[in-house]
Amino acid sequence: MTKTADSPKQDYRDSVFLPKTDFPMKAGLPQKEPGILARWQAADFYAELRNRRRGREKFILHDGPPYANGDMHIGHALNHILKDMVVRTQTLLGKDAPYVPGWDCHGLPIEWKVEEQYRKKKLNKDEVPAVEFRAECRAYAQHWVDTQREQLKRLGINADWDNPYLTMDFQAEATIVSELLKFAESGQLYRGAKPVMWSPVEKTALAEAEIEYEDITSTQIDVAFEIVDAPNEPSLVGAFAVIWTTTPWTIPVNQALAYGPDVEYVVSEVAGRRYIYALDLEHAFLSRLGVESVDRGHGTLKAGALADATVRHPMHKLDGFFAKPRPMLAGDFVTTDSGTGLVHMAPDHGEDDFDLCKANGIEPVFAVEGDGKYRADWLWLGGEGSVINPKFNAPDGPICTALHDAGGLLAASADYKHSYPHSWRSKAKVIYRCTPQWFVPMDKASADGTLRDKAMTAISETRWVPEKGQNRITAMVEGRPDWVLSRQRAWGVPITLFVDRKSGQYLCDAGVNARIIAGVREMGVDAWSDERAQAYLGSDYALADYERVTDILDVWFDSGCTHAFVLESGRWPDLQWPADLYLEGSDQHRGWFQSSLLQSCGTRGRAPYNAVLTHGFTMDQKGMKMSKSLGNTINPLDLMRDNGADILRLWALTVDFTEDHRIGKEILAGVSDQYRKLRNTFRYLLGALDGFSDAEKVAVKDMPELERYMLHLLADMDAKLKAAVNDFDFNTYVRLLTEFCNEDLSAFFFDIRKDCLYCDAATDPKRMAYRTVLDILFHALVRYAAPVLVFTSEEVWQSRLPDADSVHFSEWPDVDAGWIDKILAVKWANIRGSRMLANERIEPMRRNKEIGSSLEVEYSYPGDPGEIDLAEVFIVSAVHHGREEDAVKTTNHKCGRCWRHLPEVVDDGALCGRCADVVGE
Repeated sequence: MTKTADSPKQDYRDSVFLPKTDFPMKAGLPQKEPGILARWQAADFYAELRNRRRGREKFILHDGPPYANGDMHIGHALNHILKDMVVRTQTLLGKDAPYVPGWDCHGLPIEWKVEEQYRKKKLNKDEVPAVEFRAECRAYAQHWVDTQREQLKRLGINADWDNPYLTMDFQAEATIVSELLKFAESGQLYRGAKPVMWSPVEKTALAEAEIEYEDITSTQIDVAFEIVDAPNEPSLVGAFAVIWTTTPWTIPVNQALAYGPDVEYVVSEVAGRRYIYALDLEHAFLSRLGVESVDRGHGTLKAGALADATVRHPMHKLDGFFAKPRPMLAGDFVTTDSGTGLVHMAPDHGEDDFDLCKANGIEPVFAVEGDGKYRADWLWLGGEGSVINPKFNAPDGPICTALHDAGGLLAASADYKHSYPHSWRSKAKVIYRCTPQWFVPMDKASADGTLRDKAMTAISETRWVPEKGQNRITAMVEGRPDWVLSRQRAWGVPITLFVDRKSGQYLCDAGVNARIIAGVREMGVDAWSDERAQAYLGSDYALADYERVTDILDVWFDSGCTHAFVLESGRWPDLQWPADLYLEGSDQHRGWFQSSLLQSCGTRGRAPYNAVLTHGFTMDQKGMKMSKSLGNTINPLDLMRDNGADILRLWALTVDFTEDHRIGKEILAGVSDQYRKLRNTFRYLLGALDGFSDAEKVAVKDMPELERYMLHLLADMDAKLKAAVNDFDFNTYVRLLTEFCNEDLSAFFFDIRKDCLYCDAATDPKRMAYRTVLDILFHALVRYAAPVLVFTSEEVWQSRLPDADSVHFSEWPDVDAGWIDKILAVKWANIRGSRMLANERIEPMRRNKEIGSSLEVEYSYPGDPGEIDLAEVFIVSAVHHGREEDAVKTTNHKCGRCWRHLPEVVDDGALCGRCADVVGE
């Protein structure tokens, strides 16, 4: 087959074993994915997987319920992709890992949306029968459950979509009632009046998890209260104790002043008046008054001088409530951080105010109604408000005007910037408002400790990922007040209690409770009605003697009970209690994680989960919070339409989701590039394995060093991937996989062995060993990628194995840990370093057009390669032993088939010995 210099060049392309596959380079994910998804759904893939894993070790991830009140957003997508990744990796490990999705259907988020529809029609929700209104809320929630379910399916989430849990199912509502009554029966409920976060716009109490803080500008005022009695320092009578506040609307319900026991106060004279304030805050106080200097001839005084002193309200001439003198009380919470060092106390509207006043026999007056207006019978500003209206609190508003006219207003300006709580639904400001509410006590003693004690123990016994989550929830539970359970709304699970009108105690009767639970199981929340009340009480109790509580439960109690009606009910027999994992955003340390913890500790003595995984929030490409008003939101539905779900999944599993992270066009372009490289790896494997059969397989012991080195790398990665799964470290999982494909395979192994694949004889042992390793890699890599790229991995798998089961029925690849060879790894790591150096020496020659290919280079290498063909590894014409590394252009001729420049090739286009043999065959 060797030609002479004068003979025509021959074309040997047909004799080269080029990779062959129908697997396309272009993914076309938006077009392909829906078809794959439809096949899974038609085959009832989820049920089939449950059947195949039945009897295996279980792994239970309990899905936290999103609100059913809008389209899926990027946070939903991230959250569910992470959950799916957990479930799929545990399934890949051979476990039975069911996934039952759920939705939160009660509470203010849904009710507020339905009310918005009413307002658009100029209808008043309070004029609609409660049963009718609740039916509209139920229909609204069901609409969004159905909508979100289809959107989440499109992400490739493998879940029991046909049988999700809904907190508005009658069975779920009955279980929530049952869980509430467990608290009642164990004495863990009480009704009391305390200041709680209250939304005047939504007319209900709010939980801390329903609050967000925004920067606002408020009116700040300094108000003078004249001292009328000072038994410890009589000379103070006639002086004015000065308070500072940013909530002028609380002055009409002032009942006391507080001073700091360790604060040093000063008595100064300004324009003929004596004022008392903290010495440390003098400069700021005088600045607000517009005064540069004062007469301090009256000296300073210790806080003890103020003990037992009384002052009168600036509006004392109104008589009644305002005429009564206000005591000055010692408060440890008073500081000199801001203000005047004296604090006015309104027990209706502050926790410290309430506690201090209650300790001194001062009770709330309940002057502010649920809509934020003062009671109509209130002497000053009765029927006016709303208290959160800036105009009402402004320096020229009714409060400041009246204080000024009464001589009590010293300074007022609408320029104080600070952070203030808002409802995260209505975005309106909230207030502290004292109202009768139902509470679960955190510190009530019992035989097994307080609820706080049990919760703290449970936190310490739970695995938190990342670990800082434990510190976060510990701090929250350590300092949280009693759990406010009641809400004054219509759409939710009722607080199913009867209260004795004489004693004020709630009825605790097992028979009554059983009838209530049965009624709710039959009719849902509508079962709690006046019409059925006597039937629940039975013949032993008269309805006339009892008040039927009409408050509903905090929606966090609903979701906190999901472990009970999902994991324990038996409706989903594949599940079990407790859950192995809860997984939600970091905001749920004060939300679902905590409500589930408290609910379960109160009824079962431990947390309903063994581990908790939290993720951060998705920001835009610049790291800014996404907002429709800023126009920087990313719609996952648009992303899937344009790029496909696998790109979105790859993004979610590539970012460090344990922290706040980013998404944007440039970031997604990088993810798409990463996807293309992975896809090309699979495409190469499919092409290179064309026609491969078991008869071609070579035992590992008979393989060349390079193949055994690649199996070492595979085994090493396999162990690291398993560790990443155990750590829920999916960022590392994807990074290991992509780096292996890009750096170890495409840029190294495939590059070196392409000559062997294309040009060696089909029966050559080295080529057979290479293809054996490629087969091992294929079966491992497609399985590893399956939880990440759910659609692409299925496409790859079916491309090679069209008659096989889905790749998602497969288990973790059988990778032999015995393939680990650390000595070989060190040797080849050094060779790879030399290969990189050789490429650095050769690249300038290519750039300067001295050569067209590295195959035209002869390389000088000072090391001892042993039996390794370094020319093949470096992809050069030849490697010679030399004192130092160097590259020169070869004088050897080019083989017309394999294109290697070898001494044995007599002329360009002639064949080397190997190629001549292969072509001859």
